[in-house]
Amino acid sequence: MSQRLNLLSPEFRENPYPFYARLRGESPVCQVDPHGFWAVSRNEDIVTVFKDPELFSSSEMKIATQPPWLGRRNPVSEALNLAAPPQHARLRGLVSRAFTQSMVSRMEPFAREVTSRLVDGLPRGEPVDFLSGFALGLPANIMALMMGVDPSLQKEFKRWSDDISGVVVVAPDDVVRQAEVRKTLDDMEAYILALIDRRRANPGTEDLVTDLLRVQENGERLTDAEVVSFLVLLLVAGLETTTYLLSHMALILARNPEWFERLRGNEALIKAFIEEVLRYEPPNHAQIRVTTRETTLGGVKLPAGAMVLLLLASGLRDEKSFPDAERFNPERGVQANLAFGHGIHFCLGAPLARMEARVALGALLASFSRFELATDRVRWIQSLFFRAPESLPLRFIPL
Repeated sequence: MSQRLNLLSPEFRENPYPFYARLRGESPVCQVDPHGFWAVSRNEDIVTVFKDPELFSSSEMKIATQPPWLGRRNPVSEALNLAAPPQHARLRGLVSRAFTQSMVSRMEPFAREVTSRLVDGLPRGEPVDFLSGFALGLPANIMALMMGVDPSLQKEFKRWSDDISGVVVVAPDDVVRQAEVRKTLDDMEAYILALIDRRRANPGTEDLVTDLLRVQENGERLTDAEVVSFLVLLLVAGLETTTYLLSHMALILARNPEWFERLRGNEALIKAFIEEVLRYEPPNHAQIRVTTRETTLGGVKLPAGAMVLLLLASGLRDEKSFPDAERFNPERGVQANLAFGHGIHFCLGAPLARMEARVALGALLASFSRFELATDRVRWIQSLFFRAPESLPLRFIPL
């Protein structure tokens, strides 16, 4: 491209997909703003980066999560997604013993119960913000149950998640926002450490915190700091990814009402629909890696220390990997695994997010004949890493 693209420009945030298509066609590996990131837009190149965590390191991103103004440890800096081998293998091995498929299965009856309450609470025929009225409530309640805390904390969960995920974009001169983020980190870490102390005092409690304290491998256990880091990561990733997935799902249905009748009662097609939402409009649009030495990617030389921005959403619309990629088609029969990363950093929470989406969509289809968009324009959040509506006013028309 002749002019460097700004990924935070209003035009890009409104609809990034035409820009992604141009990048794939003209400059599949090139520098973009902000920060001079090296954007990688083709599916094949993105997978190449994921497959070489030694050359394209996530652990080098720790510096971005520890800006000088923070003045304290950021739990995210030590989280699983930023760990390098062999520490990553140790952490993932321990955490995966607690965060299991059977745990996700145990969550499903509760997810159905919460979803039923949320559906009952949606006004019929009147505009309501789907984000705050439904999409946030389901993952927040699931997180609360998993951690064994009061579901009324869901508003705090959202604030914590927003502040922590926004650390890397806080301006160096925005002292007010910096103070807010510092306080959030202080409050959140203190809360989780107190929770850990309570679980040690009452080890019979059955929840994820207790499981994380209990697991061991080769005589090793997770430290308190590692438990805090994982729970912070789980909260941010689990809350934002699932909230945004549910929102994209509802928005796509509102814009494509022909799918309501086809999906209703069809469990296999519901699963395929969710996969196509993850491909066509993934919540997570980008991840960052840092080169540990000079290398070449897609025919472009990258210096050591280059910040590489993997445009996952672009890769998921790459025509070479997904024929007719710009068309929403749940019957294409592919899994959108890239939406959750790839390789050693593939998201442990993917089965949980998929389960929540499946339960939510089934319940909504069983109660409503259609959803109608109650706004002329959807406004999108300002984020490099996520794409989601700021709010989503919908009318729910009962069966």
